[in-house]
Amino acid sequence: MNILQALFFPPEQPGGVSSMVPYIQDRFTKLGWQMELFSLPKRVRGKGQEDIVFETFDITEFAGNPIVDKYLQTFRDYIWWTRLRNKGSYDIIHAHHPIAALVMKQLYPDTPVMMTIHSSYERELILNGKIAENGPEHLFLTKLYGELEVKLDRLLTVSESFRTYISPYIKDPSLIKVIPNGFDEKRFKPIAHENAVPQLITVCRLVPAKGLDVLLRACAELKRNGHPFVLHIIGDGPIREELEQLAVELDLYDDIIFYGYMLHPEEFMPFFDIFVLPSRAEAFGSVFAEAALCWLALVGTNVGGIAEQIDDGVNGLLVPPEDPIALAEALEKLVSDPIYRYNIARSGWDKAKKVYSLQRVISQLKKVYLSYKTEV
Repeated sequence: MNILQALFFPPEQPGGVSSMVPYIQDRFTKLGWQMELFSLPKRVRGKGQEDIVFETFDITEFAGNPIVDKYLQTFRDYIWWTRLRNKGSYDIIHAHHPIAALVMKQLYPDTPVMMTIHSSYERELILNGKIAENGPEHLFLTKLYGELEVKLDRLLTVSESFRTYISPYIKDPSLIKVIPNGFDEKRFKPIAHENAVPQLITVCRLVPAKGLDVLLRACAELKRNGHPFVLHIIGDGPIREELEQLAVELDLYDDIIFYGYMLHPEEFMPFFDIFVLPSRAEAFGSVFAEAALCWLALVGTNVGGIAEQIDDGVNGLLVPPEDPIALAEALEKLVSDPIYRYNIARSGWDKAKKVYSLQRVISQLKKVYLSYKTEV
């Protein structure tokens, strides 16, 4: 079979689907399948000109809204770039972003197009303070789920919690198949080490949705309780300066290292002890599985896909979102007891290898692709 994986971000971008799909391509290629990757380069802006029409709602009611207009222009740019650069024919197109999915179905109407919905752009914008809940931008972005349901041949998503999240916006959520993300365990090499001071690490884009302000307040509580640690923050984003200032105000600046952007953080993670990320929302949370494969003890919030990855007290610790005291207490359990920390990390590694292996994803996707080909 010849399959196109249609991304939005270029595949060299780290994190989540962008880092996973090239490994999927490599595994399928070794099985003798043809598989191409396609995405929109960042340099392509303002090129597309053609009108866009949706079947399930009238987009003209959102005309003039800056965020919606920018989204629609990106839609036009994706059409322009696809017409210019993509001349192939495919048995199946598997998209990983709503724009990519809808454009591919428009340009390849006779080809089965399926999409994995990896996250909620609207939820991220709300949590990051960019749009208001139930505002016009929120309404537009949630209406896209219905458009995807009507136009595409199959929908998939990455967690049961995210299928529940999108259920109000579509007619038949039972038809959405859940395939959690998978990771090539060969990329992750746990390293035996002994850190005299517990080393905490978080890896994310520095935006409000990730809850790093909560993490810093939890670390301040941990320090007040007399527990030494170092927190390593890998990632960059619009609130970096705000977080650095908060670290100063909380008397934490000497206990924290801000690294900025890093292309392959998984090469760095095995030297640390605890991975912590108190996200306010997370469709899956790929970095938790990656950290588990590096043999780190996990601490996360009881939201979305994080709660599906972590069995509290077994292979990690879960805390409520927006609760720095509970987060500090969870961290204290791990920094004060190396044996408990080791056992939690070992259990996390065991589950990640069994449940979130790339081979499991390949097997499930292969069945989806072949069953659909049989149907048509």
